Amino acid sequence: MKIGDFAANTPELRIERYFAGRTHAWGMFEDRFGTLRRSFTVAIDGTWDGRELVLDERFVYADGETDRRVWRIAKLAEGRYEGRADDVIGRAVGQSAGNALNWSYEMALKVGGERWRVRFDDWMWLQPGDALINRANVYRWGLWIGTVSLFFLPEGRLMQPDAVNAAETRPAAAE
Repeated sequence: MKIGDFAANTPELRIERYFAGRTHAWGMFEDRFGTLRRSFTVAIDGTWDGRELVLDERFVYADGETDRRVWRIAKLAEGRYEGRADDVIGRAVGQSAGNALNWSYEMALKVGGERWRVRFDDWMWLQPGDALINRANVYRWGLWIGTVSLFFLPEGRLMQPDAVNAAETRPAAAE
């Protein structure tokens, strides 16, 4: 999959607009054997100052554990981004086109009492109605170990059905 494959797709994803304000997310981690290992919710507060997007993410896991990550994302050029967070090793590099964004980064991921160095190949796709779907394949030592799946929805934005669904939900005209 290449980012250019999505250039003509709509609605257009601009993360600095999408994540400005509060966004909610629901997600899970599924290991390479298909076993659901963790599920979680995230409240994200985003601010955009024209140069940098700050995302303050607060995680609540199904087992009651909490975590926090603060991303600082700079827009470099049209469709290109660079981000950092405390547990990200080096910099995250992102590119967007059309309705998609692809992130690539390494992270010191907390697993039990350890920290694992893992690599994320992270894809996001904006859907009609402001739904954002996120799938990230996670690799350790070059081997795929599982997938994180997330669904985002900005607070206060109502989901709007697309034209097909809207047509299906309208009452039939009186004959």
